[in-house]
Amino acid sequence: MNKQVSSSPDVLGGTPVFRGTRVPLRTLFDYLAAGDPLARFLDDFPTVRPDDAKAVIIDAEAKLESALAS
Repeated sequence: MNKQVSSSPDVLGGTPVFRGTRVPLRTLFDYLAAGDPLARFLDDFPTVRPDDAKAVIIDAEAKLESALAS
């Protein structure tokens, strides 16, 4: 996921964001948790590349599955 994410104290106080943007990853998950489709998130945040958003979701899913299997 490092290709899609950056974190710097100079950008939103170190909050993880999509690389090259000021869009927090948390915003993506807030949209999804509210039942919004990925397309709505991407429409609202056009600086986030669709492939990056999908990669973040896939990585989060894999980490969750790994944690639940432990």
